[in-house]
Amino acid sequence: MENKRVVILGAGESGVGAAKLAQKQGFDVFVSDFGGIADRYKIALQELNIAFEEKQHTEALILNATEVIKSPGIPSTAPIVKALKQNAIPVISEIEFAKRYTNAKTICITGSNGKSTTTMLTYHILQNAGLNVGLAGNIGQSFAAQVADKNFDWYVLEISSFMLDDMFDFRADIAVLLNITPDHLDRYDYKMENYAASKMRIVQNQTKNDVFIFCADDEETQNTIPKITINAIQYPFSIQRKVESGAYLQDNTLHINTPLKQEFTMSISELALQGKHNIYNSMASGIVAKVLELRNETIRESMGNFKNIEHRLEFVAKISDVTYINDSKATNVNSTWYALESVGTDVVLILGGVDKGNDYGMLKDLVRSKVKAIVCLGKDNKRIHEAFEDDVEIIVNTFSAEEAVQVAYHIAKKGNTVLLSPACASFDLFKNYEDRGNQFKAAVKEL
Repeated sequence: MENKRVVILGAGESGVGAAKLAQKQGFDVFVSDFGGIADRYKIALQELNIAFEEKQHTEALILNATEVIKSPGIPSTAPIVKALKQNAIPVISEIEFAKRYTNAKTICITGSNGKSTTTMLTYHILQNAGLNVGLAGNIGQSFAAQVADKNFDWYVLEISSFMLDDMFDFRADIAVLLNITPDHLDRYDYKMENYAASKMRIVQNQTKNDVFIFCADDEETQNTIPKITINAIQYPFSIQRKVESGAYLQDNTLHINTPLKQEFTMSISELALQGKHNIYNSMASGIVAKVLELRNETIRESMGNFKNIEHRLEFVAKISDVTYINDSKATNVNSTWYALESVGTDVVLILGGVDKGNDYGMLKDLVRSKVKAIVCLGKDNKRIHEAFEDDVEIIVNTFSAEEAVQVAYHIAKKGNTVLLSPACASFDLFKNYEDRGNQFKAAVKEL
């Protein structure tokens, strides 16, 4: 323990949280960020008297570390990470580090789509049931900061594949895998099997007393499960077939069975979250609740009154019988597919931004059947025009949220939905997806 030096790469929410916990545990702590550090995080580090640097990585101050905690956003190909590996210095995630210092049980939720919603819903159910529960990971306050300051019995953690890549001894008490669809492939040598293997790390170190909840309808999950050893108790969920132990859909009723407790049933029309993908999200959260032996009444009430997160299929307004929905968090094609699939009316779709090498092919059928017009919102919309020019009569270019909303307002007919679901990153015209969503909402309120 003596003189153990912990270096943290990245001074965002997770990095500053890790620094706080490392200091509390008596380590010599140094924080290094290759970019600029936001003022609030600088102030937090200064108040804790933790040494830091920004806009550079000074090797002399980093390569003397006993262990390094890396922000999930930094790829393993970054020069400093390569140098650490060459010097055989362990590089781990904040989640891995924080788990060492808490006896709390963890519910870990991963998947290409739906993980924020499922994490929030699961947290909502557990909170309503009176459990002493924290919310962390890819969402909210840093896990490490909460381990340093608070004393929860349970944590619901949203876990990305980038976090999983740097988790080794961590064990999830309950692991949830929602789906595996193409995303971030640039970090996985453009190989789907590498990305899938990363997602399956959610079950590593699980024992026969732990639980693994997964979607039995997801093709990639089904392909990947046989390739690994799973020790945990398995609960699949499906809307295509009946499952003995887990969750399934029959006659528009959600059924959840776990061995010990009476069956949970709920009509899908009563769920707060509507749309096929949200049935899956509700099933996953419901199985967690049943495994924890929460009362059916509590589960039903929580699933019925849940308010979804901002910028994810968020209802904004209904103006002249046209519904406006903000799904700015849809930064990949698959998320936009889910959004279109969940809307029951004809759609004016606002699409575009920074294209991460998108394959729009999977949207074609839904665009043909539901989308009346596409309003492009981005600096370069060429690929969207090429992808959909044969499927949609109207494709218009716009260069601000206000302009996009004005154009959509003039195109939309009574009963239509104007859906902002960009399938792209936002950095060409906006600070981030929240900024894009907020500008969209402000423009709708001006109509």
